[in-house]
This record gives sequence, structure tokens and C-alpha cells, in this order.
Amino acid sequence: MTNANSVSGVAATQWRILSLRFTETDLERLDTRHLVFGLLATWAVGIGRYWDHPQPYLLQSLGLGSLAVMGCLAVFLYLILLPLKPERWSFVHLLTFVTLTALPAILYAIPVERFMSLADARAANVWALALVALWRVVALGRYLREWTDLSGPLLIASLLLPLALVVATLTLLNLEQAVFNIMSGLQEEGTASDSAYQLLFFLSMASYFASPFLVFVYGVAVWTRRRDRS
Repeated sequence: MTNANSVSGVAATQWRILSLRFTETDLERLDTRHLVFGLLATWAVGIGRYWDHPQPYLLQSLGLGSLAVMGCLAVFLYLILLPLKPERWSFVHLLTFVTLTALPAILYAIPVERFMSLADARAANVWALALVALWRVVALGRYLREWTDLSGPLLIASLLLPLALVVATLTLLNLEQAVFNIMSGLQEEGTASDSAYQLLFFLSMASYFASPFLVFVYGVAVWTRRRDRS
């Protein structure tokens, strides 16, 4: 029988997470080895993400940017769901799981613009962005369902609000200084990432308009949760 804490056991858990077949038992086995593996995977993917970028920042080239983003994402998710007081809610456990969702982003490292036309490369980047984002949403939802006692409308509310805020914040930060250049027409020559940035801008606008409703639903969920527990 494979030891869940061995190298092969960690790899097996990673594969079950990638295939969205992980269970509560898999999540119970997450420990320091899984966290180290996840951090290394995040670091490697971060380096691959910017290896062919024309003007990457130093932190991006070293893969440290991806580690920082994953850490901030885990902190954000932990704090925003903390008022709901989910059972077994642990920052270290959440961080471990979040780092184990890094590998699909390796799709971003494929230099599609080198063997596709610009239009096809744009489409490929949009699909990669959409697929990875959708997969991470499903993975996080499954994590909350398997590991916490959140379910039904409460689970949906606790999932959608953080995602909406993350999308809006990423665009407001303008991490690659491309979204606003594209939308304002300041960039004359297109790049293979333009369509992906436009998709991000569209999602941020949708998140902006949906946020008041999601905040209301989340507030009701927190109030209901505390009322039922008291």
C-alpha cells in the first residue's frame, strides 16, 4: 500500500486534486510534505509562466511572484470566510491545498505565439485562462464541500464573493499594465495575450456589478450562520 506521506503518496494526492477526484480522506492527509511540494510546484510554474516574457520583473523571472500571489490568495480566502466559522478551518491547510492547484497554470508557459498566428494565439490564451480559472473554481468549491461543513446556498455564497473580489482586485492592480492600455487604445501592436486581458477586464466588470448582491447574500449567510450556532 502506498504511504500517503511518501513522495509517491504526495504525487498521487496531487494527481487526485488535478483530476478533481480528491476526497475528505485525501484532504486529511495533507501535511508539511504536501505543502513543500505545492510551493515547489508554484515556484516552477511561476518561472515557466514568464520564461518568454519580453520584459518580466525580477520577481516574476525568479518565480517569486507566483509564490507571493498564492500566499496572498490563501490569506484572502482564509480571512473572508473566517466570519462564517467553517469547521476545521485552518490557514496552513488551506495554503497547502491552494499551492497544489498551481500546476494547471503551466499552460500559460506554452509559447503559442511562436507556432500560431496572432489571432490563434490570442484564442489559445483565452481558452487557457478560462479553463484554468474554471478548474480552480471547481476545485475550491469541492475543497469547501469536502473539508468544511458549508453546503448549499451557504457554500455558493462563500465561493462566489471571494472570486468576484479577486477578479476585480487583479484588474484594479493592473499587474501587467496591459488591460487599461488595450481598453484605451494606447497599444497599437497586439500581442498574444490581448484577448486574455480583455476577458479579464470583462470579468472584472461583471464582478463589479455583481459584488453588491454577493455582499448582501454573504452578509445574510454570516448572520444566519451565527444565529443557528447560538
